[in-house]
Amino acid sequence: MTDFALFMGQILRRPGQVVALAPSSPALCAEMTAQLDPAKGPVIELGAGTGVITKAILDRGIAPHHLHTIEMNPTFHAHLQRQFAGVNHHQMSAADVGDLGLSNVQAVISGLPLLSMPLTLQRAILGGSFAQLAHDGRYVQFTYGVTPPVARALRDDMGLEWERSARIWRNMPPARVYRFSRSTPPN
Repeated sequence: MTDFALFMGQILRRPGQVVALAPSSPALCAEMTAQLDPAKGPVIELGAGTGVITKAILDRGIAPHHLHTIEMNPTFHAHLQRQFAGVNHHQMSAADVGDLGLSNVQAVISGLPLLSMPLTLQRAILGGSFAQLAHDGRYVQFTYGVTPPVARALRDDMGLEWERSARIWRNMPPARVYRFSRSTPPN
């Protein structure tokens, strides 16, 4: 079964868990992973799906044992385990990312529809992510929208700054990548 067929099958079977219209394009995957450094430490991927971004992370030179994928959909999780040996795969909610107990993570790469989630869930995901990021680590999130993909109240509460990419037209629908960091280290 192709990744696209697997993706479409899960959209039909679990529409609440799969909200994208199509898997991320190579252009979007390249932008999501552009700043990863194989020598800099572990990476966490949230909402790994069929693994198109997972593959891009590994193609950037991140060692499989330094990559942690989080996927709650059991079909996608099983597919990831078959496709990417040596990677740390976790079948769990992204809200529990803080339970991984990692430190000095260079980036959290998110394929989640963050803005469609309740603020409490966004807070759990971002709080757990930033608890494991290195002081210069980044939370990387794409969006199809025109505004930052993290609720304003949460950006303000967490002291987040961001940079954004140019619009990626070679994606369906076109997307933009935001890289969030903390303006001041946590106390």
